[in-house]
Amino acid sequence: MSTPIPATLIPGDGIGPEIMDATLAVLDALGLSFDWDVQQAGAAGVKAAGDPLPQAALDSIRRTRLALKGPLETPSGGGYRSSNVRLREEFKLYANLRPARTIIPGKRYDNIDLVVVRENVEGLYMGYEHFIPIDGDPHAVGMSTGINTRQGCRRILEYAFDYAIATGRKKVTVVHKANIMKALTGIFLETARDLYLEKRYHGRVQMGEIIVDACAMKLVQDPWQFDVLVTTNLFGDILSDLVAGLVGGLGMAPGANIGADAAIFEAVHGSAPDIAGKGIANPIALLLAAAMMLDHLKLSEQATRLRKAIDDTLNVDQVRTGDLGGSANTKGFTQALVSRIRNG
Repeated sequence: MSTPIPATLIPGDGIGPEIMDATLAVLDALGLSFDWDVQQAGAAGVKAAGDPLPQAALDSIRRTRLALKGPLETPSGGGYRSSNVRLREEFKLYANLRPARTIIPGKRYDNIDLVVVRENVEGLYMGYEHFIPIDGDPHAVGMSTGINTRQGCRRILEYAFDYAIATGRKKVTVVHKANIMKALTGIFLETARDLYLEKRYHGRVQMGEIIVDACAMKLVQDPWQFDVLVTTNLFGDILSDLVAGLVGGLGMAPGANIGADAAIFEAVHGSAPDIAGKGIANPIALLLAAAMMLDHLKLSEQATRLRKAIDDTLNVDQVRTGDLGGSANTKGFTQALVSRIRNG
């Protein structure tokens, strides 16, 4: 490739820099050339610039419109607000794409190939929250308001239907709780029904409907009945992790955050500070996120090569990190994957 592709690189916290180094080595082995603008965020952003999402990082993504990101640390219960959520809001990354595919066969669930499409900027994640003090207790009552708009529902549903058709998927299942939350998720289901009846989708892809709690049960009982799931923000957050569990956990789960003007690709697992610096982290989630980034860039041949090389390294060469039952460290797995890519 002659002209390097401008992109923002956010190594992340904890094991982030280690798995990012592995991913960059693999992209280099594929013969790809990126003009990386390295930026910090999360705990590293606080340390470097006093902000978990420094202005320099925002400016970089605004310029490149493309980012590859490692895991960012978010304190639980207090501290600063999630940088991931702030990024989605800042760049209006309305679609969160979470594929889950069986890579290592022979486990409890086999031949899984599902995609969760999650609305990414509305719902209960908008952060309209406050406490009401009573009798001297400043946190006596906690309140949160969720908001879904017709426009936001239509936008994510169109994305899911278009994605299904473009990738040869057969069915899109709309996941909701409209039986109880008749306004907040009722608008989502109502919009889906109206949209599907338009000639653009009807007859080109099937549409199903399911209540979220029933969906969770059926994903455990018989996940093969689903193809593409599309849902609102909170439900998507929960179900995408459930689906990741069917294929080995978050270490095998990539994610993409797509908007009209930017796209950010990431490993969706945490920063794993307990193993940071030990050189034993599994880089597969970020590698698969990089493959999704290549698809986004219309570099499908290289994306396919990368996914096949990961499959072969794990199942033919039997090189696996400890969390997958192997003995390879991060460097050893990366070297085996690079060798697979270069030698075929």
